[in-house]
Amino acid sequence: MAEMEFTTAELVEAHAQVWNLSFGYLKSMCLKCSLELGIADVLKKHGKPMELSELTSALSVPPSKFEPFDRFMTTLVHLELFAKKQDDSGAKKYMLTPASHLLLKDEAMSITPLITLLLDPTMCDSSNVLGPWFKSPYKGNPFEFYFGKGIWDVAGEKPQFNKMFNEGMASDSKFVCNVVMTSCRDVFKGLKSVVDVGGGTGIMARSIAHAFPGIKCTVFDLPHVIDTMEDQQPGVAYVGGDMFASVPHANAVLLKWILHDWNNEECVKILQRCKEAIPPRADGGKIIIIDMVIGAVTNKHVCAEETQLLCDLLVMSLYSGKERNEREWHNIFLSAGFTDYKITHFLGIRSIIELYP
Repeated sequence: MAEMEFTTAELVEAHAQVWNLSFGYLKSMCLKCSLELGIADVLKKHGKPMELSELTSALSVPPSKFEPFDRFMTTLVHLELFAKKQDDSGAKKYMLTPASHLLLKDEAMSITPLITLLLDPTMCDSSNVLGPWFKSPYKGNPFEFYFGKGIWDVAGEKPQFNKMFNEGMASDSKFVCNVVMTSCRDVFKGLKSVVDVGGGTGIMARSIAHAFPGIKCTVFDLPHVIDTMEDQQPGVAYVGGDMFASVPHANAVLLKWILHDWNNEECVKILQRCKEAIPPRADGGKIIIIDMVIGAVTNKHVCAEETQLLCDLLVMSLYSGKERNEREWHNIFLSAGFTDYKITHFLGIRSIIELYP
């Protein structure tokens, strides 16, 4: 009889690990449920820690659901989405954590629209066909394999999904803007004009224009995105077009969470068009990239790099793009005709890359 490769103890531990992976989707569903119920907003409105009975009452959870909701909140506390303490009488009281603060609908740093987008079936469903996709000779990405069309086609055909997508990206831009304007203002100092390529609803451009009134800002995106813009801020221009054909001229080009959507060859083409749009470095020309650098994190949380890797799988599923490590970025920059760049790790799992012509 062949000798066992692993001990029973190791297999028992692995058993628990595999179960945990199997139940991983329930973490996402717990997050989605907390958003649908508005738990964070109720706690914020209450202004102080809430007992379970107060919380269920405020959420209109019927008495018959009290016990399962108690179990639900126990899980959310374990996931550090909310915190719990006991008062002198032994009553359990719930409160916000930094994670649930990000889920408050009316807070400047809220990322609720982004989470709503990420957990929408249109974004998630294609992950069910990863196995068949890997074995198939099909050359498109899993999203196209599942839906028969690309995500940008779906966005163009479904106004509600397009709206959800733009709102999700806008909420992320608000969060990034708050961090950038607090921690990395020097990136924009001295610039006379910035074009935000793939700028969506213009949140980033408007924030830059507000923080630096001397900078002329332009939002550049696909025509179907620009055409849906209703709230256009004076002083910020909105231009529709194709970044693979040409980019409006500016002192600097901003690419926030854009390049990870595309493969290496497409990234080189985008950067070449951006290079054509900016002046030499001596005249202040540069490209500002906000994206992930795999392996580089400022967030010390144990799941930070894991989050980067999972985001890479999402990008692979949706866009045929990828998240990249520094060596991969370096090779793309060289191929696009750039030799000098600076990376600042500032945003937990994302970084700012200043690329100079």
